Amino acid sequence: MSGEPILLIEDNAANAALILFLLTEGGYDVRVAVDARAALTELENFRPWLILMDVQLPGMDGLELTRRLKADDRTREICIVALTAYAMKGDAQRARDAGCDDYITKPIDTRTFPGVVKTHLRRRVAAIRGTTEKEVEPDSAPMDPSARLRDGSARRG
Repeated sequence: MSGEPILLIEDNAANAALILFLLTEGGYDVRVAVDARAALTELENFRPWLILMDVQLPGMDGLELTRRLKADDRTREICIVALTAYAMKGDAQRARDAGCDDYITKPIDTRTFPGVVKTHLRRRVAAIRGTTEKEVEPDSAPMDPSARLRDGSARRG
């Protein structure tokens, strides 16, 4: 798989640069937003399959933004992975309760991070296709998810 659209929402320039480097080296189409407002603006014209969401953002935090995105028919199917540098007991559950599909602590492990991203994208493609993750070829070009999302056939109940 390559070229899949990803939105990185990260206000720390060093973290954003590292993640952007790892993802662009992997061939992904990555856009970056520094806060919730910029992310919402980006989402007006960009449909990522995966959002990497910093939890601690200026203004609206990442968990509130996640709740809003999951409540919106246009964005609810996007996989959202929370990123945080300030992990505390219960944070992973709070992220999942807000609608995040996964939770990663920073600093990210540069050796395993690309694999985590690929796994989430494969799950997303499998959900779109109505297949299992194992049926998604690792380097296959998946169908355009927006086609099935527009007609509602890939929506969860």
